Amino acid sequence: MSKVLLDTNAYSRLMAGDQSVFEQIANADIVYMSTFVVGELLFGFKGGNKERDNKKILDKFLTRSTVKILNATFDTAVFFAQVKQSLKLAGAPIPINDIWIAAHALETGSVMVSYDNHFDNVPGLRMWDAENLGTE
Repeated sequence: MSKVLLDTNAYSRLMAGDQSVFEQIANADIVYMSTFVVGELLFGFKGGNKERDNKKILDKFLTRSTVKILNATFDTAVFFAQVKQSLKLAGAPIPINDIWIAAHALETGSVMVSYDNHFDNVPGLRMWDAENLGTE
């Protein structure tokens, strides 16, 4: 089963017509959206002049049968602690929301779809390869 987790920038690029992201989610059995990604998107919508339209588009996307929203659980918190400690020891901090998002990807065994290179520092996280779609 192919599972991906969309980061905030991947969703934004998808909505802007990014074919690589579209192909990645089209080939996935499950597309996860972390509540932390949803929160970042909603915050971003508030800063623009199309908040209502963007929220409607997001709501429609989230109701697709292959899209599942992930809430934080105790297990997510365990992964969060492991990721944060690993990054601290490596001297490679990343934004706190991205640690939670990485924790969700690790917890679900998903491929992270993101344009943020700092996720490369997260041990065990499988990152997508826009150049080689299908590489996991």
